[in-house]
Amino acid sequence: MPNSEHRDAPRVSIGRRLAGAATPLVAAIVLSIPTVAGAQAQQGGSDQQAFDAKAAAHIKKEYLTDMDTLHSKIVALANAIPADKYSWRPSAGVRSVSEVLMHVVGEWYHWAPSSIGGKAPADFGADRQAVMKKLTDLEKTTAKADVIAQLDKSWAHCKSQFNGVDAAKLTGKTPWGVTLDAASLAMAGDLHEHLGQLIAYARSVGVKPPWSK
Repeated sequence: MPNSEHRDAPRVSIGRRLAGAATPLVAAIVLSIPTVAGAQAQQGGSDQQAFDAKAAAHIKKEYLTDMDTLHSKIVALANAIPADKYSWRPSAGVRSVSEVLMHVVGEWYHWAPSSIGGKAPADFGADRQAVMKKLTDLEKTTAKADVIAQLDKSWAHCKSQFNGVDAAKLTGKTPWGVTLDAASLAMAGDLHEHLGQLIAYARSVGVKPPWSK
């Protein structure tokens, strides 16, 4: 999650997670949303929707395009990093290569689908405690082949959830009380941070990102 070089305590909501993000511009955008929403409420009533269906569909499309790019680069790095480097970590108490990759797996299973109203797999459970335990347990997968298999499986779930969400139902707020733009910015910002983290890890163990010239 934001500031992900360390094992942060789980955030309660995507809005709160992004407010503590490492990217000042993204954080500033999200922190400005309540002010904008307040102004809209004064002008048009508290029940005014943040987006119409056309705008929500556009955000969803652009969000999925960005997620596709992130997926391809993260999987490329996972394949390029040698199996014997999956246990490498920058220092004690910081996630290893495999732990960062499996953290991304958890994001694709749970946080990313949730950002636009999708669901995690049924075996994640319904309550927050069960979900957080599942996410923690995922990071215990360390073998390269198993990690890559989970990257593929979690992304297939994530994309199916994205594709199954009706954009017309994304015109209000998420269950966390934030609008679609805030939720999508939060999740994209978080995953881009993990991509940057993995690029740094790869170069630290002598691996050039496959797409880098």
